[in-house]
Amino acid sequence: MQNPQCVVILDFGAQYTQLIARRVRECGVFSVVLPNNTELSEIRAYEPHGLILSGGPSCVLNADAPRCDPRIYELGVPILGICYGMQLTAILLGGQAGSCSLREYGRVRVTVDKRDSGLLEGLDEQSYCWMSHTYQVLALPEGFESIAHTDGCPIAAMADDKRRVYGVQFHPEVTHTEQGRLILDNFLKKICGLKGDWNMEAYAEREILRIREKVGDGTVLLGLSGGVDSAVAAALLYRAVGKRLTCVYVDHGFMRAGESDQVVEVFTKTFPVKLVHVDASKQFFADLQGVIEPEEKRKIIGRDFVDVFKREAQKLGALDHFAQGTIYPDVIESGSAKGSAVIKSHHNVGGLPKELGFESLVEPLRMLFKDEVRKLGLTLGLPESLVFRQPFPGPGLAIRVIGELTPDKVRIVRESDQILRDEIAGAGLDRSISQYFTVLTGARSVGVMGDERTYAFAVAIRAVTTDDFMTADVAQIPYTLLNHIAGRIVGEVKGVNRVLYDITTKPPASIEWE
Repeated sequence: MQNPQCVVILDFGAQYTQLIARRVRECGVFSVVLPNNTELSEIRAYEPHGLILSGGPSCVLNADAPRCDPRIYELGVPILGICYGMQLTAILLGGQAGSCSLREYGRVRVTVDKRDSGLLEGLDEQSYCWMSHTYQVLALPEGFESIAHTDGCPIAAMADDKRRVYGVQFHPEVTHTEQGRLILDNFLKKICGLKGDWNMEAYAEREILRIREKVGDGTVLLGLSGGVDSAVAAALLYRAVGKRLTCVYVDHGFMRAGESDQVVEVFTKTFPVKLVHVDASKQFFADLQGVIEPEEKRKIIGRDFVDVFKREAQKLGALDHFAQGTIYPDVIESGSAKGSAVIKSHHNVGGLPKELGFESLVEPLRMLFKDEVRKLGLTLGLPESLVFRQPFPGPGLAIRVIGELTPDKVRIVRESDQILRDEIAGAGLDRSISQYFTVLTGARSVGVMGDERTYAFAVAIRAVTTDDFMTADVAQIPYTLLNHIAGRIVGEVKGVNRVLYDITTKPPASIEWE
């Protein structure tokens, strides 16, 4: 099957690498992130129309600094180095990099010296860009010219139009760079010659054909978690193999109000797969009795999920392929490139298929980001209420109860969360707030209800806005709406007499409380 037109991004450990990939795709171009030390033959296999070298936290002058194969500059495709990627390009092609006399961090005014053609064509003479560097290019390689500067960085961008190799010291992928989208558009469409016609409809058609090639006449087993990713994976697999798909939905008892019913409804009617729905809540509650630490809760829930899933899978007999809803951030964050960190481990990038005896793994969403998964879900015909469901951790409401779990405590979170979701949606804020939920804090306080003294729980509301979930700001919910929500929770949820609003950004706090 022919590869889609794409750009390969080599990752040197930058916190913004995923953001580069997202911005490229927003320009209508498929992007792939690979470790910086990827073999040249593997890069060639993607048939890239261009390469982007990411930034990174390392000092480019160190002997053990991450490198790439210098033969990438002989591939004959355009190359754009960003920050560290620009400095590395300069060194590998015979230039020099070194310490800055004036370090630049944050929004910095950049003067564009060449804007009639090439990478910076059409930019304003001056605009603000996002800088974060201690080192910079001091001497250009042969054939390059400086095309932009700042007060502290004489070579803020460089270009060799003949070889089509470029570098920018700032970060065009972040929104703080005012004309960053135009820079990327120039590189992708005018320099790389890409059409910018990649979309979800094309992805769905191509992925359905790929699944059919891999699966053939075989059968597929998918674990439905109740979340967006596995639901979209199930819908796509159903389009590809129909009733040869079997889904096992393990209900651990910590789903939000109405979600289990919706999963069963969608995958028995809209996408009538063979669905095995297992209510294992009693086992999960029993094994979590007395457990307080959130990480221990996660481990027990993960262990029990695997046990229940394995038991149900064995009842089904031999199936040919195992499928899961791994998405691209799972793959990237699980660690790859030298110089980059393992941000977190993921249940979807692990050993469950091998534990079940499967050698063949199908991951139809492996190359998509979360927003792209949602677009694909709509393309496939999944209901918006499922596709735009609020982000939800695998252990569910279990980690939104601080302290020991009981069915009554989970009820409190479930009922208060339902009220919050209803009111946020009713106010038309459900698409503008990135994530919102309630937490049972574990704290009790004295209150007065109906002229009687109460001693009940305090519930916290958490609501944030974010582009990438790496950082998050507090959502500016109108006070009158917060007051109304608090009144409903206290009045309708038994066992609650106080509602708090968490006004902490990320960092220093995480988005979830656990």
